[in-house]
Amino acid sequence: MSETPSLRVAGALLTVLPEGAVWWQAERMLIVADLHFEKGSSYAARGLSLPPYDTRATLNRLAALVARFEPARLVALGDSFHDRGAQSRMAAEDQAVLAALTQSTDWIWIIGNHDPLPPDRFTGAVHEELAVGPLTFRHEPRPAPAIGEIAGHLHPVAAVRVRGRRLRRRCLVSDTTRAILPAFGAYAGGLNVLDDAYRPLLPATGFHAWMMGPRKVTPVAATRLEGD
Repeated sequence: MSETPSLRVAGALLTVLPEGAVWWQAERMLIVADLHFEKGSSYAARGLSLPPYDTRATLNRLAALVARFEPARLVALGDSFHDRGAQSRMAAEDQAVLAALTQSTDWIWIIGNHDPLPPDRFTGAVHEELAVGPLTFRHEPRPAPAIGEIAGHLHPVAAVRVRGRRLRRRCLVSDTTRAILPAFGAYAGGLNVLDDAYRPLLPATGFHAWMMGPRKVTPVAATRLEGD
């Protein structure tokens, strides 16, 4: 099994990456969803103690992908910031890293439900949605048919049983007409692809979950998956 298998969505050839991102070689475009910068500090402000390193971990993974692929364009599919106060809580060093990343490529911020506008410290164009070739990029997936839609929002995860052991992983979920990306953020969590929330979006069994391990991606048919 290839570490970076390819998937066609509405005819566009996409590479699914174990890090939780998608690479569209034809457009030299890197696509990520739900970065949720400063989720940890948001929880801490409400008295829930989490290690305050999620933003840095997310940025490090993202910077590594940008260095590897040198994208002409990067599309962040919304909920890049966990709330409107994220910038004020973000460490100066992390702000500098993110600012450098946004200046290194044609950066596109898609508006999410957590971040109606990105903080003004960072450059990049802001769109509610963006159409490029056969694909349309937006934050929240729309009911089927949504041909060519690339979205986030639901933080898909999948569970499968292998040799008696249950594995639960982040995943990209697709029926080849559309794709829903996993959350890239370190603390983002996930919703099982067999949850009722996916019923308006995907055929009952006609999809695959592209499950992400540390070094490879494995497409698993819906009929093999388990709910939570």
